[in-house]
Parts: sequence; structure tokens; C-alpha cells
Amino acid sequence: MKERIPTYEVITFGCQMNDHDSEVIAGMLESLGYEPAASTGEADVILVNTCCVRETAENKIYGLLGRLAHLKDKKGDLIIGIAGCMTQQPGVARKIKNRFPQVDLILGTHNLHRLPELLLQARECRERVMEVWDQAGEIVENLPIRRASRVKAWVNITYGCNNFCTYCIVPYVRGRERSRRPEDILNEIRQLVQEGYREVTLLGQNVNSYGKDLPGPTSFARLLAEVDQIPGLWRIRFTTSHPRDFTQELIDTIARCPHVCEHIHLPVQAGSNRILKLMNRGYDRDYYLDLVERIRRAIPGVAITTDIMVGFPGETEEDFAQTMDLVERVRFDGAFTFVYNPRPGTPAARLPEQVPDGIKSERIQKLIERQNEITLAHNQALVGRVEQVLVEGESKTNPEMMSGRTRTNRLVIFPGSSDLAGQLVNVTVTGARLTHLEGKLAATV
Repeated sequence: MKERIPTYEVITFGCQMNDHDSEVIAGMLESLGYEPAASTGEADVILVNTCCVRETAENKIYGLLGRLAHLKDKKGDLIIGIAGCMTQQPGVARKIKNRFPQVDLILGTHNLHRLPELLLQARECRERVMEVWDQAGEIVENLPIRRASRVKAWVNITYGCNNFCTYCIVPYVRGRERSRRPEDILNEIRQLVQEGYREVTLLGQNVNSYGKDLPGPTSFARLLAEVDQIPGLWRIRFTTSHPRDFTQELIDTIARCPHVCEHIHLPVQAGSNRILKLMNRGYDRDYYLDLVERIRRAIPGVAITTDIMVGFPGETEEDFAQTMDLVERVRFDGAFTFVYNPRPGTPAARLPEQVPDGIKSERIQKLIERQNEITLAHNQALVGRVEQVLVEGESKTNPEMMSGRTRTNRLVIFPGSSDLAGQLVNVTVTGARLTHLEGKLAATV
């Protein structure tokens, strides 16, 4: 009788960094002989990769653990594990262990590479395992990865963050900034190209500060120029950029590198100098506006997206008005907008004048409404144009349509056959929605 292959599911919360960590988790599990489960109920191992940037994410995770606990009560041999940023917070791992006895394995961000050993210990010894390191060690290279796409790939260039924005928990749960060696990054991308990948996104909490902890004349601009020269690579993206470290050298490098896409995610967070200072962002609104102008002057057709927070402690109506004014001046192509909520352990959580929830709600709705109008106007201006699209596969909402992205990172839905996946095609834009463009196939590039 054929031996049954054990199965797994990875459930991910959070940012692109977490998405990539989940690819590594899946890779390690498959290296142990597991394969993806058809459904949550059929999985032998469920690993939850957590986020703690916002309170809403934590609440969702606790709710999920409750549901998984009920599943384990019915399926006693199920292994439930939890990893990621949430468990790295002081006291949280212990809280989860005490509140959810059905959770078998708890680990953090710094020891993700230890998953195979810890999982084996939990399964073979039938004991609960909790291992969360206080500090990050050396970067562990060559971990197995099961990538979610066959066309585009995430590539970490840094881990951790040195910025210590007063509202942000990331430096405390991801550790101080550590850069990968350029040769390791370049070798990984060359291997990806050999495997058929055509686009890479360079990942870091602040990619612009890449290399500051490495010896020699290393910078993000120099790394970007080297990646651009890799044969067979069609597109290069990166996220996230901190405005403070966005140098003229980097702008010029993006402008002259043909494979670097014309899309820059540049979180501003607020338009008020007083709030920016309280946030410890390291720049003011005039600097940011000048930076945007220099980027647009050097890179024609560039799309600029951003993150904007409302309701930071002490934010007045005048502060919020300055944020709205900055939105009008820049006219972002898109924005991730969110309400401030205090993260225990961050300086902002201890600030006076916390903004009432009702005021936060009013402000975020006003911001979202205006930014949606601007985003839709940007998209509508593209109707009738021909855009180069890297086809990623079938549309998630309509399997009869194909989907891909422009160089400016706009999603495009169009009729086509599945054999177009992984190809560059020209698409005539026939319609524009808030979240995507509609089009028809023109010709292959």
C-alpha cells in the first residue's frame, strides 16, 4: 500500500516580506516531504505566519487560532504552528502558549530557518515547542523556497530596520538592519532567470539604505545597476523606499536602467511637518515635494504610490488639512491609507492627545474618497493607450480572462489564452476601473 504523503497549509498575514517568508516556510516543509493540502481541513500541518503592524491583524490572528483550535479538537494529530512578527513581541508567544494549548509550535522572525528541526521535535516528541530568539543572528542563505508565481519572484536584499519611526513595531520584531552580500543577491537572481522568471522585486523594510552595514562602496543604486545587467531579466521592481534615503544617485540610476520599472512606492505617512517630526520620519513636506518633482523630471511617466496614516497622536484638523493638501499637490497614482492604532512598545503609544476613533474614521473616509478619485482619473487617462504587460496568468476573478501588470504596476485584465503566461504583450486599454485596467490584446512585444 502506498504511503500517504503528509500535507501542509501556510496562512499568511502582512506585507510582502511576510509573503516571501511564507514561500520559505513552504519550501522548508516541502524539503521535509510535505505537499500542499487541498484544503485547511485536510492539512497535517498548519503554519500561521503573523503580522503585528496593526491591531486589526492581531485580532484576526487570534480569531483564526480559535477556529484552528476547534479543528484540532476534531483532528488530534494536526500540528498547528505560529511564526512571524506577532510572536516576536515581548510576552506574546507566552500569551499564545497559555491561551491556545492546541498550538504545538511557536517561533519568531529571527529563527525561521530552524523550522524543520522544531517541527520534527513537535511531531516526533509530541511536545509543545516554543523558541523565539531575542536577537537576529547571521543571515542564513540558500534556504529552500516554494515560490507562489512562475513569472515573478521576491528577492530579499535586507532584513530588519534602523529607522525607528515612533509608530512602528517593525525594528523591534525584525531586528536591526542587515544587508545580504551583493554576490548572494546576484547569484539568486541569475538562478531565477535560468528557471524562467522574468521579473524580480527587491525587498527590504528600507531598500534605499541597502549596504550601509557592508564593507566597501556598496549602495542600493549600485546594486540596482548590477541587477539591471543580468541577461534575460525583463523587469526589476523594489519596495519599500524611505524618502529620507532616496538619493539623486538612485534617481539617476533608475532613469538609465532599462529594466527598472517606472513605479516607485514612496511612503509619505503625513503632510504636516509637525506630525512628520513626531513620527521621526527624518524629512519635511518641502523635501518630499521636491523629491517627487525630481523623480518625475528624471523618469517620464513614473507612477508614484504611497502610504498615508491618519489620526496620529496630536493630529489636529490643520495637520490633516496639510495631508490632504499634499495629496492634491502630488496626485499619487495610488495610496495605502490606514488609521493609526497604538502598538505596545512604540514611543507613539505613550504620546498624549490620542485622537478619538470617531475623528479618525471621518478623516480616513475623506482621504480615501479623494484619493480614489485621483487614482481613477489617472487610470482613465490611459484609455486608448497601448501598454506593455507582463502576463502573470489567469485572472483571479474571471478564469476566462488573463491578467498582468504594466511597467507602472497597474493590473490589466484582458481576453487571451493561458499560453500567454510569462510573456510580454501589448494591450490596448479599453476601460478603466479604480483597481484595474481593461484591455484587448494588440500584439506580442
